[in-house]
Amino acid sequence: MTDRATNDATTHIAPLDARQTQFLTVITRDEATARFQRHLRLAPLAVESVPLSRALHRVLADDIAAYVDVPGFDRSNVDGFAVQAADTHDAGEETPRTLALDADVLAPGVTPRHAVASGRATMIATGGMVPRGADAVAMVEHTEPVDEGRRLEVTRPLAPGDNVSFAGTDIAKGETVLRAGQLLTSREIGVLAAIGRADVSVYCRPRVAIISTGNELVAPGAPLPVGSIYDSNAATIAAAVEELGCTAVQLGIVTDNDAAVASAVRDALAYDVVVLSGGTSKGAGDLSYRVVSRLGNPGIVAHGVALKPGKPICLAVTDGKPVVILPGFPTSAMFTFHEFVAPVLRAYAGLAPDRRQIVPATLAVRVNSERGRTEYLLVGLVPIADGYAAYPMGKGSGSVTAFSNADGFITIDQHTEIVDAGATVSVQLLGQRLEPADLVIIGSHCVGLDVIVGELTRRGVRTKVLNVGSMGGLAAARRGECDIAGIHLMDANTGEYNRHLLTDALTLERGYGRMQGIVYREGDPRFHRKDAQAALAAALADPDCTMVNRNAGSGTRILIDRLLGDRRPAGYAVQTKSHNAVAAAVTQSRADWGVAIDTVAHAYDLRFIPLQAEHYDFVIPTGRANRAAVKAFRDVLSDGAVRERLRVLGFDVPR
Repeated sequence: MTDRATNDATTHIAPLDARQTQFLTVITRDEATARFQRHLRLAPLAVESVPLSRALHRVLADDIAAYVDVPGFDRSNVDGFAVQAADTHDAGEETPRTLALDADVLAPGVTPRHAVASGRATMIATGGMVPRGADAVAMVEHTEPVDEGRRLEVTRPLAPGDNVSFAGTDIAKGETVLRAGQLLTSREIGVLAAIGRADVSVYCRPRVAIISTGNELVAPGAPLPVGSIYDSNAATIAAAVEELGCTAVQLGIVTDNDAAVASAVRDALAYDVVVLSGGTSKGAGDLSYRVVSRLGNPGIVAHGVALKPGKPICLAVTDGKPVVILPGFPTSAMFTFHEFVAPVLRAYAGLAPDRRQIVPATLAVRVNSERGRTEYLLVGLVPIADGYAAYPMGKGSGSVTAFSNADGFITIDQHTEIVDAGATVSVQLLGQRLEPADLVIIGSHCVGLDVIVGELTRRGVRTKVLNVGSMGGLAAARRGECDIAGIHLMDANTGEYNRHLLTDALTLERGYGRMQGIVYREGDPRFHRKDAQAALAAALADPDCTMVNRNAGSGTRILIDRLLGDRRPAGYAVQTKSHNAVAAAVTQSRADWGVAIDTVAHAYDLRFIPLQAEHYDFVIPTGRANRAAVKAFRDVLSDGAVRERLRVLGFDVPR
């Protein structure tokens, strides 16, 4: 470990060495947790009293006992007449029992003045106090006034207690109604109000200081220079902190400057927990761990954990206060937050340890893992005949959407290198419960499909979309793992799209046409004013002309390989998973050309050379064709307004 002899956050650090260093000790997850929590008091920090109006989502600090009965009196549950049940014996439509009607009318809040004697009845409203002598209430629907309202016929027999809530039957005086550690929702707030509590003792919300570090970070809403990224971690971590019953205090973005980071950490130590994002690796520009390494008592307890994602996590404690540096990549940051920080925050907030639901599933594809590191693999779950299929999200630790789109994750042991397709895995849900989608779409991504899914969402259809390429979608449809597969696969013999892949178990819903082509930047002489054949020849003749490829199994990749034959230009090995990713690579000059649809090329202001008109269609397993969500999909696809929106985007949609 680095020197932690002093906890003076402003101690001078020698000029940075431009070389990178390695983690000195990489330990297991369990060892890191034990070292971290050994120096912490995992208990609520303090107690405060708050008015009931501010108690929502707070955690009770004390058991709550009622000092009144609820209800506090015998109460009518219906509009009707208070009676003695014995007087209604054998009452019926043809044999009503007749009672004398008292003059009292017992509305809520009115105290009865007279008892109900045998053979008599008193009018009472819902919530009214049942008078002495009465032990039941006849519903007004089962009575008929007679003799100008002086008498009452009852047409249904009653038993003692019918339509009456007796005093203390809901809550008895002295009964414990809520217990310390309970999270107060609207239901608990109602109970507290019912027993007359105007305020309540709750655990103080821990205050969590959040610092983002990095010269490349820009606050959301500000202009984004080339090479910069928006700071998504701070907002995500802050929301997760609030979800755990704590108060997030965002201290902003700090540049990669030693004095600035040290000052920010010093300010953050005024709060209960300090969380930094970024600067935890051992690269030349990573400063956070260097500053934190100067904290003492005890200082850094773990730096480098055998996890994927999340290896660079840095855990420290100073004077009993946790200081954590999360990796900068979003998925790594959130995994390590929930693994190491969330349990501490739950304890500080007075919440019980989290118990996530485990769902067994069948792994849809083979997964390779790195031996020596416990791997958390985010997956999406889709219903199948005998449970669920788990599809890896496959977007890497830098993805900001993987966590939000995933249903849960599987844990791959550090000694496991391969998990085969078809293996049974245990999926730990990210939420408290699994909410299966109404419609599962697996296959090739298209911005036109985004329009359709957006309209489905507006109509209340919950949709899960997994972009795995046309071949992957077709395989999923054949296995019955999706409702719809978006594909664009050409029959090399006929030039027809998609129909040749149908079987008795698959049907085809026609989608729309689109144009695939070569995309390049304005003014590139290797492509400018050339047809596809000439442009490709110019690109292949120039060894510095770099392409960006598509992922194997996608319809576009099949088109590219047919176009190139056995030629492998520079950049061929770089595989991206969407048309947008191809356009972004060309726009940012990381590549000079690629193949994408014209709609995306125009969105990125790129030039376009047509290659192949194709059809993007939807394959539907026959057994799922009559599902309500599939019918809703077809309705949206045929909706005139949706089809016009697709035309505006540049798709070929028949009128």
